[in-house]
Amino acid sequence: MSDKSSSKASAFDRRAFMVGAAGSALVPITARAAAGDTSASVAQDPALPVEVTLHVNGKDKRLSIDPRTTVLDALREHLKLTGSKKGCDHGQCGACTVLIDDRRVVSCLTLALAAEGQEITTIEGLATDDRLHPMQQAFIDNDAFQCGYCTPGQIMSAVACVKEGHANSEADIREYMSGNICRCAAYPNIVAAVKQAAPEIMKG
Repeated sequence: MSDKSSSKASAFDRRAFMVGAAGSALVPITARAAAGDTSASVAQDPALPVEVTLHVNGKDKRLSIDPRTTVLDALREHLKLTGSKKGCDHGQCGACTVLIDDRRVVSCLTLALAAEGQEITTIEGLATDDRLHPMQQAFIDNDAFQCGYCTPGQIMSAVACVKEGHANSEADIREYMSGNICRCAAYPNIVAAVKQAAPEIMKG
C-alpha cells in the first residue's frame, strides 16, 4: 500500500474514533438533562401557597402562605398581631423587632418558613395575665416614647439587651440598642427605662 493510501486510512480511522467517542460522551449528558427536565416538571410551583406552623407567643399557628412571606407579614397580615410595626421594610429601623428563641430579630427580613419550629415572641406575648412585663411598665414610668410607633420594637430589643448582659451601663445600653431608631428622639428616657427594668428582669 502506498504512503498516500495509508495516510487516508489513518485519517479515516481517527475521524471514526473521534465521532464514536463524542457520541458515547453525549449519552450520559443527555440522560442527565432528561432527568433534570423530569424533576423540574414535578417541582412545586413557587407561586403556590405552602403550609407552615409558627409557634407564636406559646401557641401553634397553622398558616397557608406564599413561601416569600416574612415573619412580619405573617404576624400582621395573617395572625392580626399588629403590635410589631413595619417601619423601613429594610431591617434598618428596628420597629419590627421580635424575639425568635430569645434572640432579637428584624422580622421584616426573616422568612416565616425559616422560623418554623422556633419560639416567636411578640410585644403581645410579653404581658402575663393582666400584669405588664417589667420593660413595658418601665417605658410607661419613664415616658420612654412619644408617637409610640417604634415602641414595640424598642421594648422587644430592650428585653433582649438585658438578657444578653448588655445593660450594665448607660453606654452599653446605647450601644446595644443602637439598631432601634426613635424618630422622636426619646433616647434618654429609653435608656432610663432599660436601667429601671433590668434588675427585675434578671431577677426573674
